[in-house]
Amino acid sequence: MLIKIYPDNPNPKEIEKVVTVLRDGGLVIYPTDTIYAIGCDALNVRAVERICKLKGVNPQKSNLSIICYDLANLSEYAKVSNSAFKLMKKNLPGPFTFILPTSSSLPKIYKNRKEVGIRVPDSSIVRTLVQELGNPILTMSIRDDDDIKEYSTDPELIEEKYESIVDMVIDGGYGGFDPSTVVDCTTDDFQIIRQGKGELSY
Repeated sequence: MLIKIYPDNPNPKEIEKVVTVLRDGGLVIYPTDTIYAIGCDALNVRAVERICKLKGVNPQKSNLSIICYDLANLSEYAKVSNSAFKLMKKNLPGPFTFILPTSSSLPKIYKNRKEVGIRVPDSSIVRTLVQELGNPILTMSIRDDDDIKEYSTDPELIEEKYESIVDMVIDGGYGGFDPSTVVDCTTDDFQIIRQGKGELSY
């Protein structure tokens, strides 16, 4: 199902339709400030397992990333030092993934990994979804290295490709093609491990 949501002023009724799908353990494709991504309720273990299987990801071996609305409840999901918090506050919302040690509040599927990626995209659609859901959203890029560009940027073509394996695709306009910049904050010796769209400010 393709649902149109305008990024400048997301319609609450449309947002609620998507949130209902997420609460039911559904998978949704949505725009971010970088590229279109696929996600689910990050605290719904069955949904997390489903999305990992779909993407061919082993949650015990791969880093998982979650989208938060802001940094207010960050300590529920990750252990963050004062210096890492300052760095994140300076750069978020924005096109970054910050790798942090996991906290005890995440489901066991994450605890097998010692790290979790934190995203707060500069994207009103997905942040509004997180806010209304009340939980972070597990997020993975839909872009594969061999993808034709249009199939990861044009929402109608995305829906055509994924309609049989996801529950909803949000049309928030054309997406980008550059991934987020990934910053390792597991120690205070911060390291950029993938340079993407975001230019980090220290």
